[in-house]
Amino acid sequence: MFALLFSRFRISTLADWIVTHRWSTLLLLVLWTIVMGMGHYDPTILWPDTAASSSLEPGSAADIGFDDAESEPAPQVSAVQVASSDVIVVAHSEAFFTPAGADAIREAVAALESLDQVERVLWMDRAPMMNLFGLPEPILPNRNASPARFAAAKQRALTHPLVGGQLLSPDANTMLLMVKIDWLYVTDDRDCTDVLRQTAATAVANHPDAAITFQVTGDVPIRVSGAASTRENERKYQAIGYSIALGIAYILFRGLSSVIIVAMAPAFGVFWTIGMLHYLGFDDNPFNSVIVPVLLCMVGFTDGVHMMVQIRRHRSEGVSATDAARRSIREVGLACWLTSLTTAIGFGSLALAHHEIVREFGYCCVIGVLMTFISVVTIIPLACASPLGRNVHAGYGHNLVDKNLSKISVLIDWVVRHAKTVSVVSIVTTCGLAAMTLQLRPDERLTSNLSAGSEAASALAHIDREFGGLETAEVLVQWRRGIAATDGEIASVVAQVDDLLRSEPLIGNPLSIRSLIDALPGEGDPATRMSLLELLPPPLKRAYIVPERRSTKVILRLQDLGIATYGPVFQRIESGLEAIEQTHPDFRLQLTGRALGRWRNLYRIVVDLAFSLGTATVIIFAVLTFVYRSLRIGLISLVPNLFPLAMTGCLLLISGHNLELVSVCAFTVCLGIAVDDTIHFLTRYQEELKRSDNHSEAIRRAFVGVGTALVMTTVVLIIGFSTALLSDARDHRIFAVMGILTIGSALFADLVMLPALLDRFGSPGRSPAELRYRSGE
Repeated sequence: MFALLFSRFRISTLADWIVTHRWSTLLLLVLWTIVMGMGHYDPTILWPDTAASSSLEPGSAADIGFDDAESEPAPQVSAVQVASSDVIVVAHSEAFFTPAGADAIREAVAALESLDQVERVLWMDRAPMMNLFGLPEPILPNRNASPARFAAAKQRALTHPLVGGQLLSPDANTMLLMVKIDWLYVTDDRDCTDVLRQTAATAVANHPDAAITFQVTGDVPIRVSGAASTRENERKYQAIGYSIALGIAYILFRGLSSVIIVAMAPAFGVFWTIGMLHYLGFDDNPFNSVIVPVLLCMVGFTDGVHMMVQIRRHRSEGVSATDAARRSIREVGLACWLTSLTTAIGFGSLALAHHEIVREFGYCCVIGVLMTFISVVTIIPLACASPLGRNVHAGYGHNLVDKNLSKISVLIDWVVRHAKTVSVVSIVTTCGLAAMTLQLRPDERLTSNLSAGSEAASALAHIDREFGGLETAEVLVQWRRGIAATDGEIASVVAQVDDLLRSEPLIGNPLSIRSLIDALPGEGDPATRMSLLELLPPPLKRAYIVPERRSTKVILRLQDLGIATYGPVFQRIESGLEAIEQTHPDFRLQLTGRALGRWRNLYRIVVDLAFSLGTATVIIFAVLTFVYRSLRIGLISLVPNLFPLAMTGCLLLISGHNLELVSVCAFTVCLGIAVDDTIHFLTRYQEELKRSDNHSEAIRRAFVGVGTALVMTTVVLIIGFSTALLSDARDHRIFAVMGILTIGSALFADLVMLPALLDRFGSPGRSPAELRYRSGE
């Protein structure tokens, strides 16, 4: 199979077919473009099952708990949940506890509840009563109340366990409206975001003295914001990618026809890929909208540059347009196929990752690379053989790179003469940088793919500051059968857990039955007043204790500081829980929640990176060894391809960054791209070896032969990655910086390290002519 893939005979056959059957090839390309265009417009036209309706409704993941096989069935009670909701409307004002503020916020809540998509709103005034008689006791007085009564209401709200630090900030200037969505009436993303904010703002417009402002955040708005940013950025970054391709092509080729032809290949490759992604339902992936278009545009453009350089060279030598196109496919088609294959291998290794976003990104990159390869080997030769390509050789030898290549040619002479020293330094440096890269530690954030200025991210940051965090975790407490639900030991254990959590500064506002007991009238420690819980309304009590399951829980809040920040905190909490268990052997304590699961799974980021890079490296090494039929060449290629990754990882470590999902994607993608120039150099090197017995001279000729394309492609890639720096999403900017660092250091590795390694280890012996060349004679 590999023989068929890499056979030069097959490349020659492909070249003959494309050029000889130009009209058939053109017809196939037109039909394929129409089909992919339908994917842009409406993928359901040809693919009715395309999932364009990804529901916003959160999944009902099973709660982590204990074995309750012997528990009694619990009654169906709608427990009060103040720490979570579909959407959180964040209201800010300094006048909530004034007549105008009270009226305004009540009208805002009434307006929200009048919406079809809103099932209910839990807010401060709906907090369950804490008096033992169950009498209605709204926290906010009516507008006719005296200032003293409003002041007393404010103090009562701040001491209410379900309000102070939960629904109302400690300074009483921020209030959370917890909105439960009725998904039957949701027809648009805006129903869960903009419509809620605008409705609340309109309701308070008649109360300017209250000066209430609103923002929305929560699980649903965060996902909606990410999806909206994805759709907005898709067209934006495609346009940026196309513009860059045109601009750079004009600078490098100095000819309008060459510019148009070279830009056509990546443009069609990106167009086809995005259309296919719409068909496959991968268009909502946060990486696909920004990274994939720019990435494919740059990958396609780099291969197109190599193809165009060859065509222009042949045309400048007087070869006809048709023969120049045919010869160029034969000469660089194999190298382009190898670069596409190795790049696809690098991208495809992401499909082995545990995270769905990373896997989808890998699939999309593989699809895009293969489509871009097809566009390069068909569109550029066809266009050059058409009337459009009549003058593609205009300006050949006079562009910016060609005119200055001779100035850096002295570099290759210096490298060859000091090959031993350069080789040793290259190997030692790569190993040292790789060792430092291994010190990177994994991390993950909830809002890493959101714009820092987006409403959802801004509101989340405000909740982090004022309430101790939006994300929650739990300490689940369970006791053995035979212990009564009113036993004071339960309250004693919960009180110890609560004290443990409050000793951690990064843990926000723990909430438990201890909080409820402390809010009830009377004196004494929680253990002696445990029986008072029976007097509370069931929706309130059963939110924190379920007697039939012999369990209670303590809810804690976490900020979006990066889950790795909470690693030591979780470890200290778990150690503290073990100590409590030792003094209370009839109890089992467990820290649970999605946040804890994300922390425990952080190691998967490292595993994903190691597995993806390891798999890609081994496969690429095997492919290069097979293609060049040399184990020696395969081993030599490892150093210049691993050096850029090690360099980038070391710089990440020095700059204080962690290893995140975007880093896994960037490392693997950059490996696939970095190997491209190595392949072009090695391919040209082997061609030159057939023409000369002088090993060192073959290296120099390979450098001169592909140097123009190497510098061009590096410039293209660096500027292309730089466009992602314009993104307002943190992940996109990290990806761009890593890409720039890797591609820049890859050029250095290919121009310095690779020639030195080839000269030192590429040939078992040296001819007399080569020895004279090395000595400068």
